[in-house]
Amino acid sequence: MKKLRELYSIDRLPIFQNRMYDTEAEAKDCPKGDVRLVEDLQTGLVYNASFRPELMVYDEHYQNEQAVSPLFQEHLESVAKIVERTIGRHDLVEVGCGKGYFLELLLQQGFDITGFDPAYEGTDTRIKRHYFEPSLGIKASGLILRHVLEHIQEPVDFLARLKDANGGSGLIYIEVPNFDWILSKSAWFDIFYEHVNYFRLADFDRMFDKVVESGTVFGEQYLYVVAELASLKIPEYNENKRVSFPEEFLHLLIEQNRTEQNRTEQNRTEQNRTEQNRTEQNRTEQNTAVIWGGASKGVIFSLLKKREGVLFNTVIDINPAKQGKFLPATGLKVQSPTDALSKLAPGATIWVMNSNYLDEIKKMSGNTYNYICIDHE
Repeated sequence: MKKLRELYSIDRLPIFQNRMYDTEAEAKDCPKGDVRLVEDLQTGLVYNASFRPELMVYDEHYQNEQAVSPLFQEHLESVAKIVERTIGRHDLVEVGCGKGYFLELLLQQGFDITGFDPAYEGTDTRIKRHYFEPSLGIKASGLILRHVLEHIQEPVDFLARLKDANGGSGLIYIEVPNFDWILSKSAWFDIFYEHVNYFRLADFDRMFDKVVESGTVFGEQYLYVVAELASLKIPEYNENKRVSFPEEFLHLLIEQNRTEQNRTEQNRTEQNRTEQNRTEQNRTEQNTAVIWGGASKGVIFSLLKKREGVLFNTVIDINPAKQGKFLPATGLKVQSPTDALSKLAPGATIWVMNSNYLDEIKKMSGNTYNYICIDHE
Protein backbone atom coordinates (compact mmCIF):
# COMPACT_ATOMS: atom_id res chain seq x y z
CA MET A 1 0.00 0.00 0.00
CA LYS A 2 1.49 3.32 -1.10
CA LYS A 3 1.88 6.10 1.43
CA LEU A 4 0.57 9.28 -0.14
CA ARG A 5 0.15 12.90 0.95
CA GLU A 6 -2.63 14.73 -0.87
CA LEU A 7 -1.66 18.18 -2.12
CA TYR A 8 -4.55 19.41 -4.27
CA SER A 9 -7.73 18.16 -5.86
CA ILE A 10 -10.12 19.42 -8.52
CA ASP A 11 -12.93 17.63 -10.32
CA ARG A 12 -14.09 17.33 -13.91
CA LEU A 13 -11.25 18.75 -15.95
CA PRO A 14 -11.13 17.90 -19.66
CA ILE A 15 -8.86 14.90 -20.12
CA PHE A 16 -7.27 16.60 -23.15
CA GLN A 17 -6.60 20.32 -22.89
CA ASN A 18 -5.20 20.48 -26.45
CA ARG A 19 -7.90 18.41 -28.16
CA MET A 20 -9.94 20.73 -30.41
CA TYR A 21 -13.61 20.22 -31.32
CA ASP A 22 -15.67 21.09 -34.39
CA THR A 23 -18.79 22.22 -32.51
CA GLU A 24 -19.54 24.01 -29.25
CA ALA A 25 -21.83 21.22 -28.06
CA GLU A 26 -19.20 18.54 -28.71
CA ALA A 27 -16.58 20.60 -26.88
CA LYS A 28 -18.77 21.09 -23.80
CA ASP A 29 -19.55 17.38 -23.75
CA CYS A 30 -15.88 16.34 -23.92
CA PRO A 31 -14.57 13.51 -21.67
CA LYS A 32 -13.59 14.73 -18.21
CA GLY A 33 -11.58 13.38 -15.30
CA ASP A 34 -10.62 14.28 -11.75
CA VAL A 35 -7.26 15.39 -10.42
CA ARG A 36 -6.01 14.29 -7.01
CA LEU A 37 -2.45 15.51 -6.81
CA VAL A 38 -0.38 13.52 -4.31
CA GLU A 39 3.19 13.25 -3.11
CA ASP A 40 4.44 9.67 -2.90
CA LEU A 41 6.14 9.32 0.50
CA GLN A 42 8.30 6.47 -0.78
CA THR A 43 9.66 8.01 -3.98
CA GLY A 44 8.98 11.72 -3.43
CA LEU A 45 7.34 11.96 -6.87
CA VAL A 46 4.16 13.97 -7.44
CA TYR A 47 1.34 12.67 -9.61
CA ASN A 48 -2.41 12.51 -10.16
CA ALA A 49 -3.66 9.50 -8.21
CA SER A 50 -6.99 9.64 -10.10
CA PHE A 51 -5.39 9.38 -13.54
CA ARG A 52 -6.81 6.74 -15.90
CA PRO A 53 -4.38 6.03 -18.76
CA GLU A 54 -6.94 4.06 -20.78
CA LEU A 55 -8.78 7.33 -21.47
CA MET A 56 -5.78 8.90 -23.21
CA VAL A 57 -6.14 8.17 -26.92
CA TYR A 58 -4.39 10.81 -29.02
CA ASP A 59 -5.65 11.45 -32.56
CA GLU A 60 -5.52 14.02 -35.37
CA HIS A 61 -7.70 16.45 -33.39
CA TYR A 62 -4.96 16.92 -30.79
CA GLN A 63 -3.18 20.24 -31.44
CA ASN A 64 -0.26 21.18 -29.21
CA GLU A 65 2.17 22.70 -31.71
CA GLN A 66 3.71 25.85 -30.21
CA ALA A 67 6.32 26.47 -32.88
CA VAL A 68 4.03 28.91 -34.70
CA SER A 69 5.37 31.51 -32.26
CA PRO A 70 8.76 33.12 -33.04
CA LEU A 71 9.50 33.20 -29.31
CA PHE A 72 8.95 29.47 -28.97
CA GLN A 73 11.16 28.92 -31.99
CA GLU A 74 13.89 30.76 -30.09
CA HIS A 75 13.33 28.39 -27.18
CA LEU A 76 13.79 25.38 -29.44
CA GLU A 77 17.00 26.90 -30.78
CA SER A 78 18.29 27.17 -27.23
CA VAL A 79 17.37 23.52 -26.58
CA ALA A 80 19.29 22.50 -29.71
CA LYS A 81 22.37 24.21 -28.29
CA ILE A 82 22.01 22.34 -24.99
CA VAL A 83 21.71 19.03 -26.83
CA GLU A 84 24.77 19.79 -28.95
CA ARG A 85 26.81 20.91 -25.94
CA THR A 86 25.96 17.94 -23.72
CA ILE A 87 25.24 15.02 -26.07
CA GLY A 88 26.56 15.97 -29.48
CA ARG A 89 25.19 15.96 -33.02
CA HIS A 90 25.41 12.32 -34.03
CA ASP A 91 23.40 9.14 -33.43
CA LEU A 92 20.46 10.82 -31.72
CA VAL A 93 16.90 9.57 -31.23
CA GLU A 94 13.89 11.71 -30.32
CA VAL A 95 11.24 9.70 -28.51
CA GLY A 96 7.69 11.01 -28.83
CA CYS A 97 8.62 13.60 -31.45
CA GLY A 98 5.00 14.60 -32.15
CA LYS A 99 4.59 16.43 -35.43
CA GLY A 100 8.36 16.51 -35.87
CA TYR A 101 9.09 20.24 -35.72
CA PHE A 102 12.06 20.00 -33.34
CA LEU A 103 13.49 16.98 -35.16
CA GLU A 104 13.28 18.83 -38.47
CA LEU A 105 14.98 21.85 -36.90
CA LEU A 106 17.87 19.63 -35.80
CA LEU A 107 18.09 17.99 -39.23
CA GLN A 108 18.32 21.43 -40.86
CA GLN A 109 21.26 22.19 -38.57
CA GLY A 110 23.08 19.02 -39.60
CA PHE A 111 22.24 16.77 -36.65
CA ASP A 112 22.03 13.03 -37.25
CA ILE A 113 18.70 12.09 -35.65
CA THR A 114 15.81 9.66 -35.97
CA GLY A 115 12.36 10.14 -34.45
CA PHE A 116 9.81 7.72 -33.01
CA ASP A 117 6.14 8.48 -32.50
CA PRO A 118 3.25 6.09 -33.26
CA ALA A 119 0.91 9.05 -33.74
CA TYR A 120 3.09 10.84 -36.31
CA GLU A 121 1.09 11.92 -39.38
CA GLY A 122 3.72 13.44 -41.65
CA THR A 123 5.89 12.09 -44.45
CA ASP A 124 9.43 12.46 -43.07
CA THR A 125 11.11 9.07 -43.44
CA ARG A 126 13.39 9.82 -40.49
CA ILE A 127 10.37 9.54 -38.18
CA LYS A 128 9.11 6.01 -37.46
CA ARG A 129 5.45 5.43 -36.61
CA HIS A 130 6.07 3.07 -33.71
CA TYR A 131 7.59 2.96 -30.24
CA PHE A 132 11.30 2.97 -29.51
CA GLU A 133 11.98 -0.54 -28.21
CA PRO A 134 14.78 -3.13 -27.93
CA SER A 135 13.65 -5.17 -30.96
CA LEU A 136 14.73 -2.30 -33.25
CA GLY A 137 18.39 -2.95 -32.53
CA ILE A 138 19.18 0.78 -32.40
CA LYS A 139 21.71 2.14 -29.91
CA ALA A 140 21.89 5.91 -29.90
CA SER A 141 24.48 8.17 -28.34
CA GLY A 142 21.66 10.15 -26.84
CA LEU A 143 17.88 10.19 -26.49
CA ILE A 144 15.71 13.31 -26.51
CA LEU A 145 12.50 13.27 -24.49
CA ARG A 146 10.71 16.62 -24.70
CA HIS A 147 7.35 17.03 -22.93
CA VAL A 148 6.58 13.34 -22.89
CA LEU A 149 7.39 12.18 -19.37
CA GLU A 150 4.69 14.29 -17.71
CA HIS A 151 2.11 12.28 -19.70
CA ILE A 152 3.40 8.83 -18.70
CA GLN A 153 2.09 6.90 -15.73
CA GLU A 154 4.97 5.19 -13.85
CA PRO A 155 7.67 7.46 -15.34
CA VAL A 156 10.63 5.60 -13.80
CA ASP A 157 9.48 2.34 -15.38
CA PHE A 158 9.13 4.15 -18.71
CA LEU A 159 12.69 5.49 -18.46
CA ALA A 160 13.89 1.99 -17.62
CA ARG A 161 12.29 0.69 -20.82
CA LEU A 162 14.03 3.43 -22.81
CA LYS A 163 17.29 2.48 -21.14
CA ASP A 164 16.81 -1.16 -22.17
CA ALA A 165 15.79 -0.14 -25.69
CA ASN A 166 19.04 1.77 -25.99
CA GLY A 167 21.25 -1.07 -24.83
CA GLY A 168 21.51 0.08 -21.23
CA SER A 169 23.63 3.17 -21.87
CA GLY A 170 23.73 6.58 -23.53
CA LEU A 171 22.68 10.05 -22.45
CA ILE A 172 19.14 11.38 -22.25
CA TYR A 173 17.82 14.95 -22.50
CA ILE A 174 14.52 15.32 -20.62
CA GLU A 175 12.37 18.45 -20.70
CA VAL A 176 9.15 18.81 -18.68
CA PRO A 177 7.05 21.55 -17.04
CA ASN A 178 8.65 22.93 -13.89
CA PHE A 179 6.53 22.11 -10.83
CA ASP A 180 8.61 24.47 -8.68
CA TRP A 181 7.54 27.32 -10.99
CA ILE A 182 3.89 26.26 -10.71
CA LEU A 183 4.16 26.29 -6.92
CA SER A 184 5.98 29.63 -6.73
CA LYS A 185 3.39 31.30 -8.97
CA SER A 186 0.35 29.49 -7.48
CA ALA A 187 -0.31 28.67 -11.14
CA TRP A 188 -3.67 26.89 -10.77
CA PHE A 189 -4.08 27.18 -14.55
CA ASP A 190 -1.11 24.81 -15.03
CA ILE A 191 -2.63 21.75 -13.36
CA PHE A 192 -4.07 19.49 -16.08
CA TYR A 193 -5.59 16.03 -16.18
CA GLU A 194 -3.42 15.21 -19.17
CA HIS A 195 -0.27 15.75 -17.11
CA VAL A 196 -0.17 12.84 -14.70
CA ASN A 197 3.29 13.80 -13.33
CA TYR A 198 4.67 17.05 -11.91
CA PHE A 199 8.46 17.21 -11.66
CA ARG A 200 11.02 19.27 -9.78
CA LEU A 201 14.75 19.37 -10.49
CA ALA A 202 15.28 17.59 -7.17
CA ASP A 203 13.29 14.62 -8.47
CA PHE A 204 15.78 13.96 -11.23
CA ASP A 205 18.71 14.21 -8.83
CA ARG A 206 17.10 11.28 -7.00
CA MET A 207 16.28 9.37 -10.22
CA PHE A 208 19.80 9.45 -11.67
CA ASP A 209 23.17 8.93 -9.99
CA LYS A 210 24.86 10.82 -12.81
CA VAL A 211 23.35 14.14 -13.96
CA VAL A 212 25.52 15.84 -16.57
CA GLU A 213 23.63 19.12 -16.62
CA SER A 214 20.30 20.50 -15.45
CA GLY A 215 18.48 23.79 -15.23
CA THR A 216 15.42 25.76 -16.27
CA VAL A 217 14.42 27.21 -19.63
CA PHE A 218 11.55 29.15 -21.21
CA GLY A 219 11.33 31.73 -18.45
CA GLU A 220 11.77 28.99 -15.81
CA GLN A 221 8.46 27.40 -16.85
CA TYR A 222 10.27 24.27 -18.06
CA LEU A 223 13.09 22.33 -16.50
CA TYR A 224 15.61 20.11 -18.25
CA VAL A 225 18.09 17.48 -17.26
CA VAL A 226 20.81 15.63 -19.17
CA ALA A 227 21.69 12.38 -17.44
CA GLU A 228 23.35 9.03 -18.04
CA LEU A 229 20.75 6.33 -18.65
CA ALA A 230 22.94 3.70 -17.01
CA SER A 231 22.66 5.60 -13.70
CA LEU A 232 18.85 5.44 -13.57
CA LYS A 233 17.49 4.27 -10.20
CA ILE A 234 14.28 4.20 -8.20
CA PRO A 235 14.08 7.51 -6.32
CA GLU A 236 13.79 7.57 -2.55
CA TYR A 237 11.81 10.07 -0.53
CA ASN A 238 13.84 12.82 1.12
CA GLU A 239 12.14 14.72 3.93
CA ASN A 240 14.36 17.73 3.20
CA LYS A 241 12.91 17.85 -0.34
CA ARG A 242 9.30 17.59 0.81
CA VAL A 243 6.88 19.44 -1.48
CA SER A 244 5.82 22.79 -0.05
CA PHE A 245 2.38 23.29 -1.56
CA PRO A 246 0.79 26.75 -1.09
CA GLU A 247 -2.08 26.65 1.41
CA GLU A 248 -4.03 29.17 -0.65
CA PHE A 249 -3.22 27.82 -4.11
CA LEU A 250 -6.41 29.31 -5.61
CA HIS A 251 -6.15 32.74 -3.99
CA LEU A 252 -5.09 34.39 -7.27
CA LEU A 253 -8.18 33.00 -8.98
CA ILE A 254 -10.41 34.57 -6.32
CA GLU A 255 -8.56 37.90 -6.42
CA GLN A 256 -8.66 38.00 -10.21
CA ASN A 257 -12.39 37.29 -10.17
CA ARG A 258 -13.05 40.20 -7.82
CA THR A 259 -11.03 42.51 -10.02
CA GLU A 260 -12.73 41.32 -13.18
CA GLN A 261 -16.23 41.60 -11.67
CA ASN A 262 -15.51 45.19 -10.59
CA ARG A 263 -14.15 46.01 -14.03
CA THR A 264 -17.18 44.43 -15.72
CA GLU A 265 -19.57 46.45 -13.56
CA GLN A 266 -17.72 49.66 -14.42
CA ASN A 267 -17.84 48.82 -18.12
CA ARG A 268 -21.56 48.12 -17.92
CA THR A 269 -22.17 51.50 -16.27
CA GLU A 270 -20.15 53.31 -18.92
CA GLN A 271 -21.93 51.45 -21.70
CA ASN A 272 -25.33 52.34 -20.27
CA ARG A 273 -24.39 56.01 -20.25
CA THR A 274 -22.95 56.22 -23.75
CA GLU A 275 -24.59 53.39 -25.68
CA GLN A 276 -28.23 53.28 -24.60
CA ASN A 277 -29.41 52.66 -28.15
CA ARG A 278 -27.07 49.75 -28.82
CA THR A 279 -28.83 46.41 -29.20
CA GLU A 280 -27.99 43.44 -26.97
CA GLN A 281 -26.52 41.70 -30.00
CA ASN A 282 -24.04 44.49 -30.59
CA ARG A 283 -23.10 44.53 -26.91
CA THR A 284 -22.21 40.87 -27.19
CA GLU A 285 -20.11 41.40 -30.29
CA GLN A 286 -18.26 44.37 -28.79
CA ASN A 287 -16.08 42.37 -26.39
CA THR A 288 -14.56 44.01 -23.32
CA ALA A 289 -12.29 41.15 -22.20
CA VAL A 290 -10.72 38.31 -24.16
CA ILE A 291 -8.32 35.43 -23.56
CA TRP A 292 -5.13 35.27 -25.64
CA GLY A 293 -3.91 31.69 -25.78
CA GLY A 294 -6.13 28.76 -26.73
CA ALA A 295 -3.84 26.05 -25.37
CA SER A 296 -3.53 24.36 -21.98
CA LYS A 297 -3.50 27.43 -19.76
CA GLY A 298 -6.38 29.03 -21.64
CA VAL A 299 -8.52 25.91 -21.30
CA ILE A 300 -8.11 25.66 -17.51
CA PHE A 301 -8.22 29.44 -16.99
CA SER A 302 -11.51 29.86 -18.85
CA LEU A 303 -13.06 26.80 -17.19
CA LEU A 304 -12.26 27.73 -13.59
CA LYS A 305 -13.23 31.34 -14.28
CA LYS A 306 -16.58 30.14 -15.60
CA ARG A 307 -17.13 28.06 -12.47
CA GLU A 308 -16.56 31.23 -10.44
CA GLY A 309 -19.07 33.20 -12.53
CA VAL A 310 -16.67 35.10 -14.82
CA LEU A 311 -17.53 34.50 -18.46
CA PHE A 312 -15.62 35.09 -21.68
CA ASN A 313 -16.83 34.72 -25.25
CA THR A 314 -13.58 35.15 -27.19
CA VAL A 315 -10.29 33.26 -27.27
CA ILE A 316 -7.43 34.33 -29.54
CA ASP A 317 -4.72 31.99 -30.82
CA ILE A 318 -2.17 32.36 -33.61
CA ASN A 319 -2.19 28.65 -34.45
CA PRO A 320 -4.27 28.22 -37.65
CA ALA A 321 -5.08 24.62 -36.64
CA LYS A 322 -6.97 25.92 -33.60
CA GLN A 323 -8.82 28.79 -35.26
CA GLY A 324 -12.50 28.13 -35.88
CA LYS A 325 -12.42 25.23 -33.43
CA PHE A 326 -13.81 25.06 -29.88
CA LEU A 327 -12.04 24.63 -26.56
CA PRO A 328 -12.90 21.60 -24.43
CA ALA A 329 -15.29 22.04 -21.47
CA THR A 330 -16.20 25.72 -22.03
CA GLY A 331 -16.95 25.42 -25.74
CA LEU A 332 -15.30 28.80 -26.42
CA LYS A 333 -14.54 29.42 -30.07
CA VAL A 334 -10.95 30.18 -31.02
CA GLN A 335 -10.42 33.13 -33.36
CA SER A 336 -7.46 34.53 -35.23
CA PRO A 337 -5.95 37.80 -33.94
CA THR A 338 -7.29 39.65 -36.99
CA ASP A 339 -10.88 38.49 -36.52
CA ALA A 340 -10.98 38.93 -32.76
CA LEU A 341 -9.25 42.30 -32.56
CA SER A 342 -11.58 43.79 -35.18
CA LYS A 343 -14.44 43.36 -32.67
CA LEU A 344 -12.55 44.30 -29.54
CA ALA A 345 -13.71 47.45 -27.75
CA PRO A 346 -11.25 50.29 -27.11
CA GLY A 347 -9.61 49.86 -23.71
CA ALA A 348 -10.60 46.20 -23.56
CA THR A 349 -8.65 43.74 -21.42
CA ILE A 350 -6.55 41.00 -22.94
CA TRP A 351 -5.83 38.22 -20.47
CA VAL A 352 -2.42 36.88 -21.53
CA MET A 353 -2.09 33.18 -20.75
CA ASN A 354 1.71 33.16 -20.80
CA SER A 355 3.83 36.18 -19.94
CA ASN A 356 6.62 34.83 -22.14
CA TYR A 357 4.53 35.94 -25.11
CA LEU A 358 3.53 39.39 -23.80
CA ASP A 359 5.83 41.42 -26.08
CA GLU A 360 4.82 39.31 -29.06
CA ILE A 361 1.12 39.82 -28.25
CA LYS A 362 1.51 43.57 -27.71
CA LYS A 363 3.20 43.89 -31.09
CA MET A 364 0.49 41.90 -32.87
CA SER A 365 -2.29 43.90 -31.21
CA GLY A 366 -0.75 47.34 -31.58
CA ASN A 367 -0.12 47.73 -27.85
CA THR A 368 -3.49 49.50 -27.46
CA TYR A 369 -5.24 47.37 -24.85
CA ASN A 370 -5.07 46.58 -21.14
CA TYR A 371 -2.86 43.47 -20.81
CA ILE A 372 -2.97 41.19 -17.77
CA CYS A 373 -0.51 38.31 -17.51
CA ILE A 374 -2.10 35.60 -15.39
CA ASP A 375 1.27 34.42 -14.10
CA HIS A 376 2.27 37.90 -12.92
CA GLU A 377 -0.68 38.54 -10.64
